[in-house]
Amino acid sequence: MKEQEQKKHRSGRRLFKGLLFLAACGLIMAIVVYTPIFTLKRVEVSGTTYLTQEQICEIGRIHMGEPLFQLQTDAVAQNLMHDLRIESAVVRRRLPDRLEIEVTERKPVATVACDYGYLDLDHNGKIISAYRALHSVPIPLITGVEVTGLYLGDDVTDENINKVLYFLDQIDVEALNQISEVNMANPDAVVAYTNSSVQIRLGKLERLDEKAQLTADFVKSLKTSRHAIEYVDFSYEAPFIKLKGFDPNAEDKNKEKS
Repeated sequence: MKEQEQKKHRSGRRLFKGLLFLAACGLIMAIVVYTPIFTLKRVEVSGTTYLTQEQICEIGRIHMGEPLFQLQTDAVAQNLMHDLRIESAVVRRRLPDRLEIEVTERKPVATVACDYGYLDLDHNGKIISAYRALHSVPIPLITGVEVTGLYLGDDVTDENINKVLYFLDQIDVEALNQISEVNMANPDAVVAYTNSSVQIRLGKLERLDEKAQLTADFVKSLKTSRHAIEYVDFSYEAPFIKLKGFDPNAEDKNKEKS
């Protein structure tokens, strides 16, 4: 009997010590969670071009002064990615009072006409903006084609449009801003136009990586070109440049006359 009582007594002490330990852990956790040292005071955002830090905090439902350890980083990331303008987001806590957010925006690559206005598309063909009247934006307008029945968040499935988007996405921003239009009325004779109305004849939608590099180099060279260029033709293996007012056959004709 005495041994049983001693066992019960020891078990009771162990239980008491266990409860005391859990209470101490809970107290420590409460101190850590709610102490002013570990409250959110700074948010650092990287990777954004179009969205501001204030917009990121609003979209992510982030509130300054909330306990850092109560802030669910996965939930913040999901909130951000529910916005069509954001492709991906990584959120990290940084002790004692900072939140780091790395964002990849859905950047508009081109605009295309639709049955009720115009749509801005990202490189994957996702519609990230829709509006009725065309406004001035530094991205190319895809002409010669119209999409119908699509709205915000939908994806364009037209193969040729997606090829043009791929082509444009391979061009750096500096060069892309110099392209005003891509006409694909004839998919076998696609033509791009610069802001100064110089034609870039792309031909068929093939060898797109090569043509994108040639296009980027060409539009950058226009700034320093001493000649007025009518068009450049990248549809063949060997690019050809036609100068305004220059007839490549004129010299041969003069030779024949002489």
